[in-house]
Parts: sequence; C-alpha cells; structure tokens
Amino acid sequence: MKRVFGVKKDKEPPPSIQDATDRISKRGDTVDEKLKKLDAELSRYKEQIKKTRPGPAQEALKSRAMRVLKQKRMYEGQRDMLHNQTFNLDQVAFASEGLKDAQQTMTALKSANKELKGMMKTVKIQDIDNLQDEMMDMMDMSNEIQETLGRSYNVPDDIDEDELMGELDALEADMGTEADGVPSYLQPDKEEPDLDAELNLPTAPSGNATAAAGRANSQVEDELGFPAVPRASVRS
Repeated sequence: MKRVFGVKKDKEPPPSIQDATDRISKRGDTVDEKLKKLDAELSRYKEQIKKTRPGPAQEALKSRAMRVLKQKRMYEGQRDMLHNQTFNLDQVAFASEGLKDAQQTMTALKSANKELKGMMKTVKIQDIDNLQDEMMDMMDMSNEIQETLGRSYNVPDDIDEDELMGELDALEADMGTEADGVPSYLQPDKEEPDLDAELNLPTAPSGNATAAAGRANSQVEDELGFPAVPRASVRS
C-alpha cells in the first residue's frame, strides 16, 4: 500500500515570529548594501558630469545616472516595506509575549489561591478569638499578682478616708496662709535673734573707759573746795 499511495510526509512546523523577523532583517541588510553601492555609483557619475563639457558625452552620463537613481528609488521602496513588516512583526511579538506573561501570572495566582485556601482551613477565626481571650485573662491575673505583691504591710486597713480628707484640707489651708504657699515646717530655718538687743542690755566697758573714770574720781573736790585727798588703805 505504501508503494501505491506513498508515505505521508510530516508537515513542517510553521515559522515563528522570530524566524520571520530574522529573515526580513537579512533581506533588509541586503537591500541596504545595494543602496550603498548605488549611492557610490551616483557620486561617481556626478563628478564625471561636472568635468564633462555639454554634449553627447555628458548626456550619456546623465542617462546612466538617471537609471541608477531609478534603481535606488526602487530599493528604497523595498527597504521601507521591509521596515514596515519588521515593525508589524515586532508588534505581534510584543503582544504574544504579553499574553504569555499574563498566562504565567494567572497560573501563579491560581496556585497561590489554592495554597491560601488550604492554609485558611487550618486557621480558624474562633480559635484566634479564644486565644485572645485567654491572653487577656492571663494578663489580668498577672496584674492582680503584681498588685498583691506590691501591697504595703505597714498601712492599716481601718483608716478612715473622711479623716484623711479632713487632714488634707487642713494642710491645703495651711499652705494657703503661709508665704509662697509653703507651710512653716517646710520653710528653711531663720537666723537666731540677738538676745542682747531684745533685753536692751549695755555693752561691757573697755579698758579705756575704766582709766577715764579713774581720772574723773581723782578730781573730785571736798566740802571746802579743795581737791580731795585719796585715802590710803590700811593693811591689817
């Protein structure tokens, strides 16, 4: 049967966008090389036309230059067409790459969504609420323990709060009557008063004052107006 109908040939895979882009780029490079050669030939004809006198020779050079110029215009049209094709292929390649990226993103999101659903099954809101309640109870118990341990032992429990408030009011009234609002027992000690000044006592006499008093006694006169004679002391 194979000899009669032959063997079915395998179809070649269609060219990819990159393959088409590479082929068109090669054609564009070929066209660019031809344009460079035509530009060089035109430059040579221009120089020859300038050096040639008007006449049949110059007309022949002009006709050759016109033929080369027509070829150049044709290759420039082909180059523009190839550039447009390359641009279109680039746009298609960009769109294709964007779709591939979107497809990979969707696959990654689906995988992550599936993983999150599995994790949410193991984590329950009720368990979190219960854990928070237990933590709050433990914190309250810890605060009570700290307050109990920090209780003062020397403070009696039968203190009348009304009596304490009365003492506080009296203290505030005392602070209001004192200078600068500071009670007397909190103010600094004043200097001791001068007791001699308070009693108005005379000062003790000095040596000079005693001598002056002696001289005054020596000039005391007797009853007849004569100076008094000091009496001699009799020793026993």
